Amino acid sequence: MNHDPQPPDSSPLSLAVTYVAGNTMLQDKALILAKSLHLQVVDPALVQENNLLLVYTERGLQLQLRKNGKGKGTLYVDFLSGAQTYRRLHGGGIKQPLARAVGIKSGIRPFILDVTAGLGNDAFLLATLGCRVSMVERSPVLAALLRDGLERAASDPELREIIENRVALLEGDGRTILADLQEKPDTIYMDPMYPHRNKSALNRQEMRIIRSLVGDDKDADQLLRAALLQANKRVVVKRPKGAPQIDKQIPSHVISMKNSRYDVYMV
Repeated sequence: MNHDPQPPDSSPLSLAVTYVAGNTMLQDKALILAKSLHLQVVDPALVQENNLLLVYTERGLQLQLRKNGKGKGTLYVDFLSGAQTYRRLHGGGIKQPLARAVGIKSGIRPFILDVTAGLGNDAFLLATLGCRVSMVERSPVLAALLRDGLERAASDPELREIIENRVALLEGDGRTILADLQEKPDTIYMDPMYPHRNKSALNRQEMRIIRSLVGDDKDADQLLRAALLQANKRVVVKRPKGAPQIDKQIPSHVISMKNSRYDVYMV
């Protein structure tokens, strides 16, 4: 995701790192992560003083929204989840809208750069369909969640080769990474945060956490212009149904779904 660091209508959130009490391995991980993100490590007994926490648990790294010591929502990247597995096995393969939008065909697997990776769901699916995919995320917190999710997925025998050979995670601003590309991707994929989106694959609490943390993608028009200059074949932008085209750019064609669409720009 490309984001403003803080939406103008939200109050600042206190962000810290903690861990499951009594687990020295998770405590060590928390210390390393906190140092890399320049955050404080909070004793598990004192977490009620922070309302947004990166928590190392036995299941992996989680971003938790807590108020008055109680959990209000959790973000967690889990490529091994039942929902991800079902989508991977029964989502329609290369005939599903996302695959068609990015240019997957029989015998053709484009190299894809996802410049708004977010929680990585679309990028991961494209990798399981046979594409080489580079994910770009400029939020250090979301990048940390992605990195942890990929490491856990790589421990699964069925996914290890996919993660190791087809997936790369790049942390930074998508515009900067596009300007410094060593290899132009066949397809550049964008799914920017939409300020007034009412429906989403994420539930309301998850969307609230992401929006509170990273804000809206107000530079999506700049990112699209940069993408159009760097893609070898196409740029694909996912938009909510009824949303205007980014930067008033008219797509070459559109693939419509019930609640959203893919605007496809052939270059």
